[in-house]
Amino acid sequence: MKQILFSGMIGLFLTLIGTPVLIKLLAKKGYGQFIRDDGPRDHHSKRGTPTMGGIAFILATIIAYALTKVITSSDPTFSGVLVLFLMAGMGLVGFLDDYIKIVKQRSLGLRAKAKMAGQLIVGIAFAVLSLQFADLRGQTPASDRLSFTQDFGWQIGPVLFVIWALFMILAMSNGVNLTDGLDGLATGASVMVFGAYTFIGIWQYQESCANQITAGPACYEVRDPLDLAVVASALMGACFGFLWWNTSPAKIFMGDTGSLALGGALAGLAICSRTEMLLAVLGGLFVLITMSVVIQVGSFRLTGKRVFRMAPLQHHFELKGWSEVLVVVRFWIIQGMCVIVGLGIFYGGWQAAK
Repeated sequence: MKQILFSGMIGLFLTLIGTPVLIKLLAKKGYGQFIRDDGPRDHHSKRGTPTMGGIAFILATIIAYALTKVITSSDPTFSGVLVLFLMAGMGLVGFLDDYIKIVKQRSLGLRAKAKMAGQLIVGIAFAVLSLQFADLRGQTPASDRLSFTQDFGWQIGPVLFVIWALFMILAMSNGVNLTDGLDGLATGASVMVFGAYTFIGIWQYQESCANQITAGPACYEVRDPLDLAVVASALMGACFGFLWWNTSPAKIFMGDTGSLALGGALAGLAICSRTEMLLAVLGGLFVLITMSVVIQVGSFRLTGKRVFRMAPLQHHFELKGWSEVLVVVRFWIIQGMCVIVGLGIFYGGWQAAK
């Protein structure tokens, strides 16, 4: 359990002290945020705020994980490394998108096809590799069976698994990206979900089927649950430290660099911990905001009318007169309730299987 404590503390420390350094560097190079003219008027004052802040917590998470392994003299696992790979790979796609926006001074970065291609390459690589590297018990980092609180149902096979994994990765990365519209909103919401996955990893480790002493009928067939908790803790700590600088008024934005990375990390943790469908509950705020965009676009195309004043949902409430801080705090409350419900379902699933 020392690994979990160390990774979280190191991640927190690195972003607390490292983010101001990144802010100065980005400001010096003039890498500021481009603000859409059709958004809420209050956002125009944010023009020029340093962006690509996701670099801070991506590096902090990777360094925290590596230092934890050195300090505790423990070996990295394929599951942990694959989640970090997915996070960094998606972050790289987001970085290219952010960089083009800044250089071209436009709201559109990578072309849609190029951005999708980058996400597909990273996602497919993760999905294929996650079905390799079986341990002595034959467990691979991921499973080709669907999962909720544990694996269930028939094996869907590697091809359908890759398609399913890609759907999850694209859905979560774009969900976090849509949520990242107000100061601290996506960062704070992500902290809560990573905290949940830290708990889930610890619980799965204690109730692992690999433990012949304590294993019962409700044990978990997860390859490296403790190391997944280490990664989740590092992410939670790194995002917490970043939130200090990202909360209103934000000194730096995570940009697509950060939002795509966080979404990838969330999907990777869900896939490797065999809680794929549970992620829709744990990350309920991201799902809600994504659905608001789907509803808005669908309604306009079918009827020519808009359901919300503006999508994503957080901007609808801004245009109704809510202050930015009020929207963020209330949406954090919603996300907190989603995490509580999700963990309740996870525990209930274990109880039901006993």
